[in-house]
Amino acid sequence: MLAGMKTKELNCALDKLTVETIGQAAEMLRTLAHPLRLRIVDALHTASELPVCDITAYLGIAQATASQHLNHMRRSGLLKAERRGKEVWYSIADERPIALLDCICNCCANRE
Repeated sequence: MLAGMKTKELNCALDKLTVETIGQAAEMLRTLAHPLRLRIVDALHTASELPVCDITAYLGIAQATASQHLNHMRRSGLLKAERRGKEVWYSIADERPIALLDCICNCCANRE
């Protein structure tokens, strides 16, 4: 079907975005492309904000592992951190991954 179309006639969805925006989207997808990171985003979306100790308990992982993933997502701009006494609390800084998470949940629910 596409064999007879000229590439300029495709009118793809990403054609409306800048190269920079597409690059940012790709970086966000790379950052989220880990099961623990997706679960962290889900937990933070559900709870609004959580301290590291609650995230580690919920996921059943070591504090060092959680910190590594949380710091990666913070550096990429997906999460924000706030120190409260001895604890660091995390929350979602960029809501765009929530739409992606919803899409994943809906696609998986339709397959079951």
